[in-house]
Amino acid sequence: MNLLRNPEDARDVYQEAFLRAYRHLHVFRFDCSFHTWIYRITTNLCLDQLRRRKVRKEESSSVDTEDDPQDRSRQIAEQSADGNPMRKLFGKELRDRLQQTLAGLTPRERAVFELRHYEGMRLKEIGDVLGTTEEAAKNCLFRVTRKMRAALGDFV
Repeated sequence: MNLLRNPEDARDVYQEAFLRAYRHLHVFRFDCSFHTWIYRITTNLCLDQLRRRKVRKEESSSVDTEDDPQDRSRQIAEQSADGNPMRKLFGKELRDRLQQTLAGLTPRERAVFELRHYEGMRLKEIGDVLGTTEEAAKNCLFRVTRKMRAALGDFV
Protein backbone atom coordinates (compact mmCIF):
# COMPACT_ATOMS: atom_id res chain seq x y z
CA MET A 1 0.00 0.00 0.00
CA ASN A 2 2.85 2.40 0.80
CA LEU A 3 4.40 1.99 -2.63
CA LEU A 4 1.23 1.93 -4.71
CA ARG A 5 -0.85 4.45 -2.72
CA ASN A 6 -4.02 2.86 -4.13
CA PRO A 7 -6.02 0.27 -2.16
CA GLU A 8 -7.37 -1.53 -5.23
CA ASP A 9 -3.94 -1.87 -6.84
CA ALA A 10 -2.48 -3.01 -3.52
CA ARG A 11 -5.11 -5.75 -3.17
CA ASP A 12 -4.48 -6.90 -6.74
CA VAL A 13 -0.72 -7.08 -6.16
CA TYR A 14 -1.29 -8.88 -2.84
CA GLN A 15 -3.34 -11.60 -4.54
CA GLU A 16 -1.00 -11.86 -7.52
CA ALA A 17 2.05 -12.19 -5.23
CA PHE A 18 0.62 -15.19 -3.42
CA LEU A 19 -0.58 -16.78 -6.66
CA ARG A 20 2.90 -16.43 -8.17
CA ALA A 21 4.53 -17.79 -5.04
CA TYR A 22 2.20 -20.79 -5.07
CA ARG A 23 2.73 -21.43 -8.80
CA HIS A 24 6.52 -21.16 -8.48
CA LEU A 25 6.97 -22.85 -5.12
CA HIS A 26 8.69 -25.77 -6.86
CA VAL A 27 11.51 -23.47 -8.05
CA PHE A 28 12.09 -21.84 -4.66
CA ARG A 29 15.77 -22.22 -3.81
CA PHE A 30 16.65 -22.17 -0.17
CA ASP A 31 19.44 -19.56 -0.67
CA CYS A 32 17.30 -17.02 1.16
CA SER A 33 14.39 -17.10 3.57
CA PHE A 34 10.85 -17.55 2.32
CA HIS A 35 10.05 -14.12 3.77
CA THR A 36 12.68 -12.48 1.56
CA TRP A 37 11.48 -14.43 -1.49
CA ILE A 38 7.82 -13.41 -1.08
CA TYR A 39 8.89 -9.81 -0.36
CA ARG A 40 10.88 -9.79 -3.57
CA ILE A 41 7.92 -11.08 -5.59
CA THR A 42 5.64 -8.45 -4.04
CA THR A 43 8.09 -5.60 -4.51
CA ASN A 44 8.70 -6.53 -8.15
CA LEU A 45 4.96 -6.63 -8.79
CA CYS A 46 4.60 -3.19 -7.16
CA LEU A 47 7.40 -1.75 -9.29
CA ASP A 48 5.81 -3.27 -12.42
CA GLN A 49 2.48 -1.72 -11.48
CA LEU A 50 4.11 1.69 -10.99
CA ARG A 51 5.83 1.43 -14.38
CA ARG A 52 2.51 0.58 -16.06
CA ARG A 53 0.89 3.48 -14.27
CA LYS A 54 3.60 5.83 -15.51
CA VAL A 55 3.16 4.61 -19.09
CA ARG A 56 -0.59 5.18 -18.84
CA LYS A 57 0.15 8.68 -17.49
CA GLU A 58 -1.82 7.89 -14.37
CA GLU A 59 -1.18 10.22 -11.48
CA SER A 60 0.22 8.19 -8.56
CA SER A 61 -0.67 10.89 -6.06
CA SER A 62 -4.40 10.66 -6.75
CA VAL A 63 -5.01 9.02 -3.37
CA ASP A 64 -5.66 11.57 -0.67
CA THR A 65 -3.20 10.77 2.12
CA GLU A 66 -5.25 12.67 4.70
CA ASP A 67 -7.66 9.73 5.08
CA ASP A 68 -5.19 7.01 4.07
CA PRO A 69 -5.15 4.34 6.80
CA GLN A 70 -1.83 3.01 5.50
CA ASP A 71 -0.04 6.35 5.69
CA ARG A 72 2.93 5.50 7.93
CA SER A 73 3.59 9.10 8.93
CA ARG A 74 0.26 9.12 10.76
CA GLN A 75 1.32 6.15 12.90
CA ILE A 76 3.88 8.27 14.74
CA ALA A 77 2.31 9.21 18.04
CA GLU A 78 2.44 12.87 18.91
CA GLN A 79 2.24 13.45 22.62
CA SER A 80 0.05 16.37 23.64
CA ALA A 81 -0.01 17.74 20.09
CA ASP A 82 -3.68 18.65 20.48
CA GLY A 83 -2.86 20.82 23.47
CA ASN A 84 -0.20 22.74 21.58
CA PRO A 85 -1.42 24.41 18.35
CA MET A 86 2.11 25.32 17.24
CA ARG A 87 3.25 21.72 17.59
CA LYS A 88 0.17 20.51 15.73
CA LEU A 89 0.86 22.95 12.87
CA PHE A 90 4.53 21.96 12.81
CA GLY A 91 3.55 18.27 12.68
CA LYS A 92 1.17 18.86 9.77
CA GLU A 93 3.76 20.85 7.83
CA LEU A 94 6.38 18.19 8.45
CA ARG A 95 4.00 15.40 7.36
CA ASP A 96 3.08 17.30 4.20
CA ARG A 97 6.73 17.98 3.33
CA LEU A 98 7.62 14.33 3.99
CA GLN A 99 4.82 13.13 1.71
CA GLN A 100 5.92 15.55 -1.04
CA THR A 101 9.50 14.36 -0.76
CA LEU A 102 8.51 10.68 -0.83
CA ALA A 103 6.31 11.33 -3.87
CA GLY A 104 9.31 12.85 -5.66
CA LEU A 105 11.45 9.74 -5.24
CA THR A 106 11.70 7.05 -7.89
CA PRO A 107 9.77 3.85 -7.08
CA ARG A 108 13.03 2.03 -6.36
CA GLU A 109 14.28 4.79 -4.03
CA ARG A 110 10.96 4.86 -2.22
CA ALA A 111 11.02 1.07 -1.87
CA VAL A 112 14.50 1.13 -0.36
CA PHE A 113 13.56 3.94 2.05
CA GLU A 114 10.33 2.31 3.17
CA LEU A 115 11.80 -1.18 3.48
CA ARG A 116 14.57 0.21 5.67
CA HIS A 117 12.70 2.74 7.79
CA TYR A 118 9.13 1.42 7.91
CA GLU A 119 9.75 -2.33 7.70
CA GLY A 120 13.09 -2.30 9.54
CA MET A 121 14.82 -4.55 7.02
CA ARG A 122 18.60 -4.82 6.85
CA LEU A 123 20.43 -3.68 3.71
CA LYS A 124 21.27 -7.28 2.74
CA GLU A 125 17.58 -8.21 2.88
CA ILE A 126 16.63 -5.10 0.90
CA GLY A 127 19.19 -6.04 -1.74
CA ASP A 128 17.74 -9.57 -1.90
CA VAL A 129 14.18 -8.26 -2.14
CA LEU A 130 15.05 -5.85 -4.94
CA GLY A 131 17.30 -8.31 -6.76
CA THR A 132 20.43 -6.27 -6.30
CA THR A 133 23.50 -6.25 -4.07
CA GLU A 134 23.72 -5.01 -0.52
CA GLU A 135 26.13 -2.32 -1.73
CA ALA A 136 23.64 -1.06 -4.35
CA ALA A 137 20.90 -0.90 -1.72
CA LYS A 138 23.27 0.97 0.60
CA ASN A 139 24.15 3.49 -2.13
CA CYS A 140 20.48 4.01 -2.98
CA LEU A 141 19.64 4.55 0.70
CA PHE A 142 22.50 7.05 0.97
CA ARG A 143 21.15 9.04 -2.02
CA VAL A 144 17.61 8.96 -0.62
CA THR A 145 18.82 10.08 2.80
CA ARG A 146 20.65 12.99 1.19
CA LYS A 147 17.50 13.98 -0.73
CA MET A 148 15.39 13.74 2.43
CA ARG A 149 17.85 15.87 4.41
CA ALA A 150 17.88 18.50 1.66
CA ALA A 151 14.09 18.60 1.50
CA LEU A 152 13.56 18.55 5.26
CA GLY A 153 16.63 20.57 6.25
CA ASP A 154 14.75 23.60 7.56
CA PHE A 155 12.65 21.37 9.86
CA VAL A 156 15.62 19.90 11.70
